[in-house]
Amino acid sequence: QVQLVESGGGLVQPGGSLRLSCTASGIIFNRYYVNWYRQAPGKQRELVASIGKSGGTHYEDSVKGRFTISRDNAKNTAYLQMSSLKPEDTAVYYCNVRWSSDFWGLGTQVTVSS
Repeated sequence: QVQLVESGGGLVQPGGSLRLSCTASGIIFNRYYVNWYRQAPGKQRELVASIGKSGGTHYEDSVKGRFTISRDNAKNTAYLQMSSLKPEDTAVYYCNVRWSSDFWGLGTQVTVSS
């Protein structure tokens, strides 16, 4: 049974930082691409960052220079380090892994507010 568990969300002030984690079980993690998506209230889910099997990364323009995606295949875990957070980063953040199949976590809430 495949399971993705996100953690690390919470309430943070503008300019602050958070690190999200996504731990996978039930898959051979190092075969999968890892994506972080987010969905704000009333908006469509959008891709924020991706990391390939070899570590190549891609970022959505609004988070470039502020967010860093990484992975530790030995721990079956991916991370999203978020810095210089803005109120518009407020959303539910979802981990997604993709290879021959597509799996999603349940999401973790990130709220950026003073």
